[in-house]
Amino acid sequence: MSDATLETPRILAAEDGRSSGTSGPGRAWSFVGRYSWWFVAFAVVVFSVVLIRVTNTRPGYDPYGWLVWGYQTLHLSLDLGGAPSWKPFTYLFNVPYALFGHWALWLWMVTSVATSLGGCIFGGRIAYRLTNADREHRYAAIAAGVFAGLALLGIQDYMHYVLSVQSDPMLVTVCLAAIDCHLCGHHRWAFGLAVLAALGRPEVWPFVVLYAVWAWLTIPSMRWLIYAGLAFITLLWFGVPTITNHRPDIAGQLALASPRELHGNKVIGTINRFTALTYLPVQLAALGAVIWAAFRRDRTVLILGAGVVAWVVVEIGFALHGWPGVPRYLFEPAGVMIALSGVLVGWLLIDARRLGSGWPSWIGVPVVALLVVSLLPGVLARAGAEHKDVFHERARTVQIKKLSATLNALGGYQHVRACGRPVTNVEYVSIMAWYTKLNTGKVGYRPNFELRQNYPIVLFTQLRNGWAIKPWHTAPSMQAACANLNALYVPTAHHPSGVLIHK
Repeated sequence: MSDATLETPRILAAEDGRSSGTSGPGRAWSFVGRYSWWFVAFAVVVFSVVLIRVTNTRPGYDPYGWLVWGYQTLHLSLDLGGAPSWKPFTYLFNVPYALFGHWALWLWMVTSVATSLGGCIFGGRIAYRLTNADREHRYAAIAAGVFAGLALLGIQDYMHYVLSVQSDPMLVTVCLAAIDCHLCGHHRWAFGLAVLAALGRPEVWPFVVLYAVWAWLTIPSMRWLIYAGLAFITLLWFGVPTITNHRPDIAGQLALASPRELHGNKVIGTINRFTALTYLPVQLAALGAVIWAAFRRDRTVLILGAGVVAWVVVEIGFALHGWPGVPRYLFEPAGVMIALSGVLVGWLLIDARRLGSGWPSWIGVPVVALLVVSLLPGVLARAGAEHKDVFHERARTVQIKKLSATLNALGGYQHVRACGRPVTNVEYVSIMAWYTKLNTGKVGYRPNFELRQNYPIVLFTQLRNGWAIKPWHTAPSMQAACANLNALYVPTAHHPSGVLIHK
C-alpha cells in the first residue's frame, strides 16, 4: 500500500470538515490533557483562597515589612534600614501589589500560600521522573510522586510558615521547579527559576554560578540570558540598597548578631537543625536512594544528593560567619532530600526483588508500607502541633484586626503619627508600620526605653482582649488635639467586637 493511499482518509476527513482524531468527549479529554497543569494551577489557587479563609491567619513579622517596602517604593521613600532584612524576591511581588492599596495584603497571602503548596507538585514530579518507570510500572512512579509530595508538608513547622505567608516555602517550590524544568529539558526556565530563587536566599548563588558555567559551555544560545540573570541578581541584592540607604550589604549587616544565632558548635548545630526538619525514615530513604543510585549509575540522583550536602555546607559557612542559620534556611535541601526519598519508594516497587535472589516481584510493597507506617507517629504529632498553632494564629489575627480598628477609631494613622512616634511590643512592630505607613525602623519596639526619652510617642499596649493607648511627652501645642488618644479599645456587652473607651 502506497503512502498516498495512507494519507487519503486524512484528506477526505479534512474536506468533510471533520477531524481524523477523536471527537465529542474524546476531544474534550484531549483539551484537558493538553492544559492539565493549568487546571492544576487553578485548583491550587482556589484551594489556597479557601485555606486562608478557613484558617483565618495573618502574615508573620517579615511579610508585613515586605508590604511596607511596596508602599514606600510607590511613594519614593523606600528605606531598608529597619527589619526585616532585604530580600529582593518578595520585593518583586509587593511593589506591583502596592498599586492595589489594602488589597496588597490579600494578594500577597494568596500568592505565597499557592506558591508554597505548589512545592508538593514539583517535588512529586521530580520523584516521578527520577523513578524512570516504564509503562508496566507506572504505578511505582505515581506512588513515588505522591509520597514525595505529601512528605514535603511534613517538614518541621512547614505549614506554620505557609499559613504565615513567609517566603521560605515559596523558595522551596521555586528550587524544585527549577530542578523539574531541567529534567524536562527546559534549561532556560530552569536558569530563570534559579535566578528567582537566588533573589530570596544567598545559599542559591553557588548553584546559579555552577549552572551558568555549565549552560555557557553547552548551550551557547543561553549566554545572553546568563549575563542578564547574573546582572539582575547583583543589581537587586546590592544596587537597590546602595541607592536607597548607601549600604550595599545591608542584608548581611542586619542578619548579624541575631538572637536566633547558634551558640556553641555551629557546625554540629547547623547539621542538627537540618536533620530535625524531617523524620529519620525519610532521611534513611533518601540516603538509600543515593546509595542505590551509585549502583544504578544514576548521575542525576547522585548530583541532587551532592547538592543537598553542598547547601548544608554553605549554611555552615554562613553560621560560622555570624549569620543565624535558622532552620527555615534549610527548607530547600530538605525538600530535595524528600524528593529523593520518593525516588526510593518508586525503585523499591520496581526493583526490590533484585536485592535478593529468589525474592518475589511484590517484595517492595511491604517495605514501602513499613516506611509509611513508621512515619505515622511523627505525622500525627506534627499535625497536632499545627492544629494548636492555627488556634494561636487565629487569636493573633483577632488582635491584628483590633489594632486596625483601634487606629481607625482614634482618627486614623495620620492623627496618631501627628501626636507622636507609634510604639508597641516587638511582635507587632511591622504590623503597626503597615497600618501607619511607616518604615519598621520608625516604629518603637522597646516601650521602657521609649518612655525615658523626651520626644512624643503614642504607646500601644496589647491587652488580653484589646489595646490600651496612651500619648507620652506630647508637645504642648498638640495636647488638646491628642487627648483622645488616652483610651482603651476593648469589647463591651453592647460592642463584643470592641469599642473605643476614652479614659
